[in-house]
Amino acid sequence: MSLILIGLVGLMTSMGVTAETAGYTKQKVVYHVNGDDPKQQQGALRNIQNHINAVGADNLDLRVVMHGNGLSMVLLPDAVSKVKKFKSGNANEEMQAKIDGLRNQGVSFKVCANTVKGRGVIVDEHLYNVDQADIVPSGVAELAALQSQGFTYIKP
Repeated sequence: MSLILIGLVGLMTSMGVTAETAGYTKQKVVYHVNGDDPKQQQGALRNIQNHINAVGADNLDLRVVMHGNGLSMVLLPDAVSKVKKFKSGNANEEMQAKIDGLRNQGVSFKVCANTVKGRGVIVDEHLYNVDQADIVPSGVAELAALQSQGFTYIKP
């Protein structure tokens, strides 16, 4: 999200502009995370929070789909040595707090089963706040399925 848009949202909020007065209607959105850069992942979570602030949690069906290196967003730091092909586990306390805050606003986080299996991830031991209901058969297939259902695709 550009700094201009972030500033505009902040200005709108300070002026009492709500999702309704800004003209936003219900939105279905999927955010795609497949990189392991913690700054980019934090930026994605910040974008999601800004999106919620602008549109309203009640106006959003928002999902985050992670596959490949993107699972590092929910990979616990001490699990890196126990799994394959991950450089880092980015689910430190700060990332956990942001994820929890977004979940509490209705955001769902989906994890690719192919990545879990291929990298030897044990969901309930290695991943933060992920359970079996959060696992999808394929991250890329999930992205395509959601887009076919009218979800807007965002790659932060």
